[in-house]
Amino acid sequence: MDASKPTLSIYAIQDRLNADTPYFVHDHSFTFMYQGRVVKHLTLERKSREKHDNKLYQSIYQVLKEEKLLVDDFDIVFPDNVVGRCMISSCGRIRFEAPLNHTLFPYPELGRCWWLDHQRSAYAINHELAHVGSCLPFYGSFKENSLCIHFDGGGSLSNFSAWYFNKGKLTNIDFHWRFKYLSSFFNANALVFGIVGARFEDQNSVPGKMMGLASYGSYSEEMEQWLKENNYFYDCWGKKHVFFQKAYAKFKIKLHQLDTRDVFLQDILATLQHIFMRDFMGELLRLKERTKADNLYYAGGSALNIVANKAIVDAGLFDEVFIPPCTEDSGLSLGGAAFVEWKKHGKVDVHSPYLNHSKTAKCVDVDTCVIEEVARYISEGKVLGVCNGDGEIGPRALCNRSIVAKADNKVLADKVSMYHKGREWYRPVAPVMLEKNAKFYTGLSHVHHLADYMLLDFPIKDERKNEIEGVVHVDGTARIQVLRSASQNPFMYALLTLLDQKYGIKALINTSFNKRGMPIVHTTEDAVDAARNMKLDGLVTNGTFMLL
Repeated sequence: MDASKPTLSIYAIQDRLNADTPYFVHDHSFTFMYQGRVVKHLTLERKSREKHDNKLYQSIYQVLKEEKLLVDDFDIVFPDNVVGRCMISSCGRIRFEAPLNHTLFPYPELGRCWWLDHQRSAYAINHELAHVGSCLPFYGSFKENSLCIHFDGGGSLSNFSAWYFNKGKLTNIDFHWRFKYLSSFFNANALVFGIVGARFEDQNSVPGKMMGLASYGSYSEEMEQWLKENNYFYDCWGKKHVFFQKAYAKFKIKLHQLDTRDVFLQDILATLQHIFMRDFMGELLRLKERTKADNLYYAGGSALNIVANKAIVDAGLFDEVFIPPCTEDSGLSLGGAAFVEWKKHGKVDVHSPYLNHSKTAKCVDVDTCVIEEVARYISEGKVLGVCNGDGEIGPRALCNRSIVAKADNKVLADKVSMYHKGREWYRPVAPVMLEKNAKFYTGLSHVHHLADYMLLDFPIKDERKNEIEGVVHVDGTARIQVLRSASQNPFMYALLTLLDQKYGIKALINTSFNKRGMPIVHTTEDAVDAARNMKLDGLVTNGTFMLL
């Protein structure tokens, strides 16, 4: 690798199945960095408008041509996947393959690459390490004496890996599949799929549905033992009658269908969530005792489990806990590029989450008149879309690609979630608020920095729940996004400040700007089409406002 050259990272491994929807591989992307700074990034689904798009190998030549990246003067890195370590573009002009290994290396590995019309050097980085690397662009270089964890459905050689950073050196200390049963609760369990009514093509949305519904249930030790004896009904595809029979034999529960409003089924999901948290926390405690690490860096799809994230923070095992906004596979190309840049320069700049740069506006003016108009319509109960500047990286809308409305009305919140977005009745919407108001609603003197990326839930004080009832979940918590200063998001900070000062509105519903099953909007044209399709009342695009 050459420290004088930029780095191009491409996550474009072909899936194991040539299906219309992703299976093992999802969320293809590319990232271009120079001197520790992200110059260009694109999550493919934002451009193609195909949810979790995994077909970048088909269009990689054209995409790079449009981005003026069909040149040769940079280092290339390819994050791998459990399905393999090779990438061949459909046109055949870009090819890469890496050696197969039986261990995880803490550095990029030299492979073989055909780039356009000649052979050249390129590198592979294991899936696990790319996840860990996705922390770097948001928190800078790893702190000394840190434990780095990857935990998801499946990586290169594991679904759980642990790395230790100390004295300037990153070392792999463990990787295994022992927690496959835990991640499978959320992405491969037939009973869970049945309870939330998911089909094969919905697999990437199952975790959010499961966590939302689990909050309605309660953990049961007896139920845990029963589930365990039946292998968690992991493989009961097309065999619901077997589950019904065993539920009656054990609990005398008569079931004829799987209904999300059934308390027994809600308790099953709550029990699975409890098992996940308990067993995962046990592993973290073991690794903490082994390493005596002060800090935790944590990435992978499992880090979207905000209830578990809160348990980690509340346990106080670590002085600092760092999780990136793109903690799932949408962050793999970024993590690959960032890790290589860190190895080359010893540092990576700290970035905002607004990294989906391709074909977006670079600057958004904050017009006082527009802020006044938007605030007035929100105060009247209108539902508005926001599409400002660059898009967020990761699955959470952080106010540049959001749907917003008042948070004080449960009826309005249900309208946003079910009518406009087409989501299930039990799934909560999240709020965004100024830091001082987050302290007001939670009673906390300090709001953890993970709230900047909507990665924690917070108990809301009982006497203040009715003020933001639209965003308080059944368990009394809210997944708050916090804005601490205007530098985070100038437009939204100005809007929240005016709403607070003029209308006494201290929080807004902030949910992703997309219909269920569709990617978050990317361009202004996407936003206009989606807003009309979703029947929103108005739309903010790059600092301007229009009624629909």
